[in-house]
Amino acid sequence: MSNLPATAANRSVTPYLIVQGAIAALEFYTSAFGAKELVRLDDGNGKIMHAELDIADAHIMLADEFPDMGYRGPQSLGGSTVSLHLYVDDVDSVFARAVELGATATMAVADQFDGDRRGTLTDPFGHVWLLASRKEDVSYEEMRARFAKMMGQA
Repeated sequence: MSNLPATAANRSVTPYLIVQGAIAALEFYTSAFGAKELVRLDDGNGKIMHAELDIADAHIMLADEFPDMGYRGPQSLGGSTVSLHLYVDDVDSVFARAVELGATATMAVADQFDGDRRGTLTDPFGHVWLLASRKEDVSYEEMRARFAKMMGQA
């Protein structure tokens, strides 16, 4: 883990995930997505007050639920209103590993109109992830044409 101040890594919008079971979530993200844990601060009673990790080139913060302070995760709220999109080198293997580790596939990995190969899953803590690998560079015009065809508008 790093001794750098948390602010050194944050130069843009940073997702802050609230979960039930942050220790297990840190283990899941490390095993499933190759995350590197940078910071872990606990309350001395087994709950994570604040953690930071890097996944690919993204910085993410994470903490356990603390309902008395207004921090609740998607499992307590009945789902998430936010999705996280993660590019990986081999979407098929990362997706399969995440499912093996307890994620639920909600859209199978498949080639998409925009040049990505992508699938969607919900992690064991209720957060939705779109995992993708870039397979083909597609111009904006071509993407619009493919989208229209897919939607039956062509």
